[in-house]
Amino acid sequence: MPEQDNPSRRAFLATGAAAVVALTAAGTTTARSAPLPLTPTCVDDDDTPSNIEGPYFKRNSPQRTNLRTPGVTGIVLSITGFVYTMKCAPIPNALLDFWQADDRGVYDNTTFKMRGHQFSNASGAYVLETIVPKDYPGRTPHIHVKVQARGGPILTTQLFFPDNLRAYGMNVAYLNRRDAYLDRECEVELGPLVGNRYTAKFDFVIDS
Repeated sequence: MPEQDNPSRRAFLATGAAAVVALTAAGTTTARSAPLPLTPTCVDDDDTPSNIEGPYFKRNSPQRTNLRTPGVTGIVLSITGFVYTMKCAPIPNALLDFWQADDRGVYDNTTFKMRGHQFSNASGAYVLETIVPKDYPGRTPHIHVKVQARGGPILTTQLFFPDNLRAYGMNVAYLNRRDAYLDRECEVELGPLVGNRYTAKFDFVIDS
């Protein structure tokens, strides 16, 4: 199928968002009691790309949605999103296992600092409370994740950040360009830095 007939999830999102803006500008939005439908966040068969696991995965991480445990410092990051099937149906009770470097670019391989797993809720939604990870030699800032529907195959991938991320003096645009594992399809949708906090969104589409 030609590329133009199979847009990526991110291209689809951009098109949908532009349509909503156009409707608003034309004065065709509905009343507050009946808002416009949410922009679709999934395209059939457009699954989230896999990526390397890397050397730092540890099994049996604690179940928790908040990785900002006592002693963790850094720029606060809250990521929200959904887990979908390849036919865009939400997946409840999907396993999401996250692990990452801290604000110094260091993995804790002794305890479970900056590690944790959780399950999507009945609507397929998840939330991760963490910090922005710092880069380390050879790698741009990223967050590792494994995602699995109950009984389904495991997706192992990484989440990345846009070039305009500002944290710890990093030049993220430069770091992104030189990272051999960067996948823009796995780049989070990042909100503005407010105080010491970023918010971000990312939806996973997996084979179930």
